[in-house]
Amino acid sequence: MNQKSIAVLPFVNMSSDPENEYFSDGITEEIINALTGIRELKVTARTSSFAFKNRQVDVRHVGNQLGVSTVLEGSIRRLNDRVRISTQLIRTDDGFHIWSEKYDRNLVDIFELQDEISLEIAEQIRENFGHLEIKERLVDAPTDNIEAYNLYLKARYNHLRWDAEGIENGMKYYDQCISMAPNFSWPYFGAGYCHSMFGSWTPNKESLDYAEEYIENGFQLDSSSFLGHYSRATLQFWGRWDFTHGHDSYKRSMALNPSYTEAEEGLAELYTAIGNFDRAMEHAQHILALDPLSKNHHYTIANIYYLTGRPERALEFLEAGLKIDPNFTHLIELTQLCLIELKEEGKLNDFLNQNHLAENKRASTTLYQLIHQPEKNGSYNFLNDDERVRLIPWSMFLHTHLGNQKEAMGFLDNAVTNKEGQYMNFKSMPLLEPLRNNHRYHQLVQTTFHPSLLPNTEAENDSSQKEPKFSMNTEITESTSEESNSLMEEVEIEQALNLLDHLMNGEKKFLDTAISLRYLAENLNIHPNKLSWLLNDRLSMNFNDYINSFRLETFQEKVLDPAHKNYTLLGLAFESGFNSKSAFNDYFKKKTGTTPRKWLKQNK
Repeated sequence: MNQKSIAVLPFVNMSSDPENEYFSDGITEEIINALTGIRELKVTARTSSFAFKNRQVDVRHVGNQLGVSTVLEGSIRRLNDRVRISTQLIRTDDGFHIWSEKYDRNLVDIFELQDEISLEIAEQIRENFGHLEIKERLVDAPTDNIEAYNLYLKARYNHLRWDAEGIENGMKYYDQCISMAPNFSWPYFGAGYCHSMFGSWTPNKESLDYAEEYIENGFQLDSSSFLGHYSRATLQFWGRWDFTHGHDSYKRSMALNPSYTEAEEGLAELYTAIGNFDRAMEHAQHILALDPLSKNHHYTIANIYYLTGRPERALEFLEAGLKIDPNFTHLIELTQLCLIELKEEGKLNDFLNQNHLAENKRASTTLYQLIHQPEKNGSYNFLNDDERVRLIPWSMFLHTHLGNQKEAMGFLDNAVTNKEGQYMNFKSMPLLEPLRNNHRYHQLVQTTFHPSLLPNTEAENDSSQKEPKFSMNTEITESTSEESNSLMEEVEIEQALNLLDHLMNGEKKFLDTAISLRYLAENLNIHPNKLSWLLNDRLSMNFNDYINSFRLETFQEKVLDPAHKNYTLLGLAFESGFNSKSAFNDYFKKKTGTTPRKWLKQNK
């Protein structure tokens, strides 16, 4: 497990109005986004953190599920123009509360408060687990209009529901937000993204034009927004089937925020569409490590396996995704195709009978029969039914396996011409194998995926992350690597170590129970980032272990001194600088392997 890691669980809405849920969710997401700005810190993505919303769970279980060493819990109470936030940072290995704090502020100070909380969380993780390079600020105010920001949170809360009502309400609030604060860039990008996805899957060219206008207006206000480049990439890739510019925009978004898994998922989907499956899986592996409870990421990986002829592996990820959300239709529909491919008639029928959200059940069973039992005759009049396509182009598949190439190609030709999202992966769809030799099919592949229209992925230099090598036979595993770059010159290091020795052994600064890394850095007259690096790189300790090592040595000297025989062990621990009973006992056992009382008996 990466020790410098955290999951920020959804803050509990303690307001009297349950509709303030959008506000507590929004503040949680903003703190997650702020912490992702720290390069060495692994921050669980929003989707996986929010999987624990409204659930009473042991933090140790959360740590095991998400692979993090710390969890932040909190609550928000909002009343008129006041907001009260309570937070606590907890270790997932033993449930120990590292830090807790309560904040009571005016709503107009919400961005300062987000920054203060994020910085304090980062400091606590650095002090307890090792070096992090922390900026002076993690949150900048995107607008000075708090009412507009409130509307933005409400809009995003709705659009993340991903249903018709949510998207409609989201768009309404985004527009209200823009009218209220036309210089606030975020709602433009939110509206642009919603229009891009709606327009690409409907399809609706007018909606795509709206998306472009929103996004360009947003970029007039903020040209370096990772949200903006993500929205633009969505429009370019899904809406326009522009693989080169979509690729570049996804990469730009990731460079601005390497932990933004939505952008990296989009890039994985782009690589999947153009047939670069190894690179698609590299990115899919990375986002699943950051967001292990994302149903979308499970679908992305399953789809790669399905399109590359490994439906049995695809089913493993589909089943895992359905455990997270049994109602996610993308997982359901791809499961239907995999069971057809695997010739699992019994399992297919059971799945269709047990799942009320399974799409086009009659088409599923008919397609199975056409592929695996062609000797059976059946009625296919229902092919003319006007059924809305959601994800799977059933009619095209059925005509393909009935031998009706003209009708099948009619569906495909029209869909590719209109750039419908459901057909993005047509080049690799296993069920279109009978069309591979069709001249018009070959033309569509050539005109859509001509090398001149594809990004140059071989020569690209991905500075956003170190990508693990992957082949389609590699199992999904998490990999991490750390770099150690010197932040100080050797002369500066020697001077700092000498002064540090004086502060600890001479002035005994460790006896101050409130000592912090920042305070000690001020005494050394160096930046906290440098002190953090120095302790980690040259002394192989985090700040707390370094300070507590002096406290432990002092305690051991005091407890063996007959002059202190009337003191309690805990009293001597406090005299030595420890600030809590649990911190003292945990550190003592960690270093000695026994309890203070047993150690004393052994050393008298």
